[in-house]
This record gives sequence, structure tokens and C-alpha cells, in this order.
Amino acid sequence: MTFGQQMLFFFSAVGAFNGLLLGIYLLFVKKLKYIPDFFLGLLLLMLSLRVGISVCIYFYPDLPRLIPYLGLAALFFTGSALYYYVKSSFQQNRFEVKNCRKTFGLLTFILGVVGSLYLFFPVTWDHYFGTFIYTVWSVFVFLTVYQYYIFSKQKIKSPNKFVLPVLVSNVIIFLTYQLISTGWVQIYCAGGSLVFSFVLYANFLILFNKKYQQISVKESSNRYSNKKISEEQADNFVSRLARLMNEEELYKNPNLKLNDLASRMNMPAHQLSQLLNDNLGKSFSTYINEYRINEACEKIENGSYLKIEEIGYEVGFNSKSTFFSTFKKIKNTTPLLYKQSQTLSEPGFQSSNL
Repeated sequence: MTFGQQMLFFFSAVGAFNGLLLGIYLLFVKKLKYIPDFFLGLLLLMLSLRVGISVCIYFYPDLPRLIPYLGLAALFFTGSALYYYVKSSFQQNRFEVKNCRKTFGLLTFILGVVGSLYLFFPVTWDHYFGTFIYTVWSVFVFLTVYQYYIFSKQKIKSPNKFVLPVLVSNVIIFLTYQLISTGWVQIYCAGGSLVFSFVLYANFLILFNKKYQQISVKESSNRYSNKKISEEQADNFVSRLARLMNEEELYKNPNLKLNDLASRMNMPAHQLSQLLNDNLGKSFSTYINEYRINEACEKIENGSYLKIEEIGYEVGFNSKSTFFSTFKKIKNTTPLLYKQSQTLSEPGFQSSNL
């Protein structure tokens, strides 16, 4: 290889290797508490496999014919991974994992059926398989861009500030591969590999810049953390918070954290904590547990068919003991005694004892 080819191979291979490592880290090493990280890991893994195979084919064209098809098969899932990455970043707690599993199951089934057609129509399959892969990829990319436009138009904000750079990067990669596949750019897939490496490192720079900005904001927010929230602003925050809790019933999530609720409120966690403590006189756990206990009381009063401990799980507690102790602390009685008192106060019960 010439020096230019060696440099082309180096930068393409390094980009693919780093993307592969990052994808594996997000999928298998990092604890997946944040759903978009899973789809970002899948997206990086699939693109890195495609890019790595493209580099190998470009510099070593005598590889078995099966290798290019494996690269195309990996590319088949990049569009869907991007689509669900953007969707889960905006929807968060409302994101339905079951529907996502069905979609990926269906895509896997379709890829398996299309792949098996090679046994019966090898010539036709060889001619149209790439077109099929790129068509599916195109559909998902356009759906993702349209979905992002809808979320932006509805002014729905995502706490994940990395969504737009990831989307733009994938659109650039998509357009590059489309131009290469049409033959308008005569550099085969190595061009797409270089573009992937470039946008991967560009995103790293953007990420580190955002991290630096977040640290600066955090330092400045800590500097002014003792500043009192104005009464007018506090009333607005409290109204938004109550509306969010009543409409979306976030308190039913047993794993709800202060940071999660602050993200939904689009405000720093320290400011939300200050709002609860200074303006409502409650800690985060007390505020959430009051909603849970109030709903538990409503279920008991309405004669729910659930057992006492089942009601606790239903309203967001993750253990029977925590439900009972919290109920006693807030209502000054136990759930069972509260249920008995409601039964005694019913008109039918009173009249039957006269």
C-alpha cells in the first residue's frame, strides 16, 4: 500500500475500532439505567461493524463473499436503533419497551426471510439485497428526522443534550453511503468509513465540551444555591410540579429519583430540592410519599379488591414494610385500621347495627 492508502486505512480502522469499543461498553459493560444508552450502543456497534467490514473489503478484496453481506446485515438495524434512540430520549418514562421489542423482533424475522431467499434466487438476491437494506435504512432515517421535528414543534425538551449531534452525524453518514451506493462518488465504502471516523471524533469533542459547560454551570449554581426562589417563580414551579404528578402519576414509579423529576421539570436538581424544602417544607421523599399514601387511601375508601400490601405496590412502594411505616407516619394509623375505620363509617354498616 502507498503512504496515502496506509493513512486512509489507519484513520478508517481506528474510527471503526473506537466505535466498536464504545458500542460494546454501552451495551454490555455500563449498567443500563438510561434506555437511550442501549440504543446508542446498538447504533454504534452496528455502524462500526459495517465500517470495519467496509475497510477490510476495500483493502483486502479477496475476502469471502459472505463478509460484505454481514456488513449490510449490520447496517439493516442502524436506522431502527437511531429511531428508538431519539424517541426514548424524548419520551423517557413514557417509552414503551414492549413495542420496541416487537419491532426489532419483526425486523430480525424479515432479515432472516430475505436472507434465506438466497438459496432459491441467488442471482436476483445478489442484485437487490443491498437495495433492500438501504431502503429500510432510508425509511427509518426519514422517520427519525420527522419525529425529531414533531418533538421540536411541540416544544418537548429532552434532558439528553446529545440527541441532535447524534442525529446530524447519522444523517451525514447516511447521505455519504447513499452517494457511494449510487456510484456518484467513486471511492467505494472507504469514504463512508472516513466520514464515520470524522463524525465520531467530532461528537467526542462536542460531548466533552458539553461536559465542561455542565461542570461550569454546576459550579456557578452551587455558588448561588442559597439564593431564595422568588414567590412568583415558586408558585409557577409548584403548579407545574403538581400538574406533572397528577397527570402522569410519576410517583407510581418505585425507582423515581430527585434527578428524574428535575429532568421532567427542566430544572436543576438542587433547585427542585430547594423548592420542596423552602417553599413546601418537605423533603423529596415526603412529597412523593404523600401522593402515594393519598392514592392508597382513595383505593381503600373506594373498596379496592386489592389486598393491603398490593395497594402499596400499586401506588409506588417497593416493599410492604416501607408502605406500612410510611402510612403510619403520614396518617398516624396503619392501613388495616384505616380500612376498618372506613368500613365502620359506611352508612349501611351503621344502620345494620341500630
